[in-house]
Parts: sequence; C-alpha cells; structure tokens
Amino acid sequence: MSESESNKPNEAPDAPQAGNASEPSTQDVLAAAQAAAPAPEAPSPEAVAPEPFVTLESLQAQLDEANDTVLRAKADVENARRRADEEVQKARKFAVESFAESLLPVIDSLEAALSVEQSTVEQMREGVSATQKQLVSALERNKVVQINPPNGEKFNPHQHQAISVLPAEQEPNTVVSVLQKGYLLADRVLRPALVTVTAPK
Repeated sequence: MSESESNKPNEAPDAPQAGNASEPSTQDVLAAAQAAAPAPEAPSPEAVAPEPFVTLESLQAQLDEANDTVLRAKADVENARRRADEEVQKARKFAVESFAESLLPVIDSLEAALSVEQSTVEQMREGVSATQKQLVSALERNKVVQINPPNGEKFNPHQHQAISVLPAEQEPNTVVSVLQKGYLLADRVLRPALVTVTAPK
C-alpha cells in the first residue's frame, strides 16, 4: 500500500444507516395527510330545513275543525236512526194494508147479497160460492194458503192434527179424510188440518 492511500480518511457509505434521525415517523405522515385534505364545507343557510313553527291559533283551528266534523257525523247518525224508526213504525202501522185492500171485494159481494130481498136457494148458493172464491184468492195473494191433504197422503205432524184413527186397506199412517182445513202463512202453520188417519198395522 502506498503512503498516499494510507493517509486518506475513511469515507461514510452512501446508504443511510438504521436509526437515522432524518426518517419521518408515522405521526408525521398522518399529520401531513390531514393538512393536505380539504376542510368540509359548511352547509349553506338555504340547504338547512327550517324547523316547523306551530302556533296556538293553528292548533285551535284544527281542534275546532275536528269537533265540527264529529258533530256533523253524530247528526247524520241520529237522522238515519230517526228515519229508520219512522219506517219501522209505518211498517207496523200499515202491515195489513195490502191484506185489508184484498178483502174489500169480499165485503162488497156480501153486501150485494144482503141487498137482495128475494132470492132462490140456488142463487144464494152461487153467491156464497163466488164470495168464498174471492176470499180464498185474497188470502193466497197475502201468502195464506190452505192445508187440504188428499186421501192417502202421508200424515205430516207439522201440518196435520189427527183426530181419530181408522182401520183401512190403504197404507198405515196416511190421511183418510179432512175434517177441517188448515192454513199456512208463508212457511208458518196458522192452523193445522184436522184429519183422520189409518191405524198402523
């Protein structure tokens, strides 16, 4: 080795060594990033919705309107109930109006027969027969029908009332004869028919 080379001072290498004080820390990086980020803009006054402002007068007006609506509804209900009561009373009062109207021709026929001073038995019979047909027709128009079972019909305890039991050749528990006709009002028995029936074998 030459004298000139031995006299040169030792130079430090170019690569940084560990623990160099000039290297930035993690906190320094976060602080720099926050400083570089733009600050959030404050909302404009137009973008902020104003809070609703309710006055005592507006609340009172709403309450008055609700009370008025309730009163009107109550009045409508009362009027409807009153009209319904009136209709029921009219229906009860004039329930027999149609029936009474259908009986007027029967009364006219009876009065016409009584006005005849002299009449034969045959004429009286014809008049009574015509009046009886008028009466039956008036009853049928008002849903009043006769119960008149024919001979041999099965005995019906809901519409027939057995007065006597007779031995006969026909099947047992069947109608032999009708002593008195019965009547139905719609599906309700006004009066059962009085009948005689055959005895059970």
